Parts: sequence; C-alpha cells; structure tokens
Amino acid sequence: MTTTSTTRTYTARPITPEALRDLRTTDDAGRPTTPFTDAEGGAPLRCCLRRSAPGERIALVSYAPLRRWAADTGAHPGAYDEQGPVFIHADHCPGPTGPALPFTDAHRVLRRYSAHGHILGGRLVDPSESFQASFTEAFTDPEVALVHVRAVEYGCFLYEVRRAHDREAGRV
Repeated sequence: MTTTSTTRTYTARPITPEALRDLRTTDDAGRPTTPFTDAEGGAPLRCCLRRSAPGERIALVSYAPLRRWAADTGAHPGAYDEQGPVFIHADHCPGPTGPALPFTDAHRVLRRYSAHGHILGGRLVDPSESFQASFTEAFTDPEVALVHVRAVEYGCFLYEVRRAHDREAGRV
C-alpha cells in the first residue's frame, strides 16, 4: 500500500506594496514618514524581509497589520488592533528575493488570529525548531486564519503567514 503525504510550505508575507506606498508618506499612527540613512545596517526590513545594509535609506514607521488585514477581509479585531514600529525601505524596493522564511535566527512568537482578528493563542519558537512545522501546528486549528511572527524582545511584527489554501485559491 502506498500512501502520499502532502507537506505544506508556508510563505512569509511582506507588507503589501499598497500599504508601503501609504507608509512611505504617512504611517498608521498618522505621523509623516521621516527617512534616514542606516549607518550601521541590520534593521529587519518588512518590505523585502531581509536586514538592511549599511548606507541604505530606510524609515521607522508605525504599522497596524491587523487593521489593514481587517479592511481587506471585513474582520473586526477590536482591541486586538494594535500598531507598532517596523522598518521599511524609504524608497521602492522589489520585495523579497526568495521563498525562505526570514528572521528565524532568534526566538520568535507565532501569534495566531481568528477570521475575526482575535488572538487565539501563541507559541514561542526556538531558532533550532522548524518554523514550517510550527506553522503546520498552528493551522491544524481550523479557527486560525493567519499567524503573525513577532520578535520576542520588543513584540514587533515581523511578517504574516496565511493558510496554504488561501494562497492556492488566489486569496493571498
């Protein structure tokens, strides 16, 4: 008897080009964006999901990922609608260059959200663990619509992962 198992691959979703266009002018807290030259490098960029290089022009902006997701889906996250600081390129960038999950070199929190935008739980992931397996575990709960990957130290949003079938159905 032959059995076939399907392995899901989960993809990190950067901030959308539409949101980036807005954020490069005014952030989600209503403040004007102030670009600067990153002298040291190493800032986790949410537009292309890599660390900045020394000398790149970037901006630190306030971003509300659930608010923007809710606007597209009709969800009502209520008090779970939070905003926080993220780094982006100050000017247009081409986005991620590959399918690898970024920023997996440190402890991360995978925060699970329902289709209403309410937190369903979270999980601390060690860099020695499989992030793909952690997403598979999260999405075994049928109530989980999306997962935010967040930094442990500051709680900052790094990127979003959605169910694989959303990508297959064109709802990316």
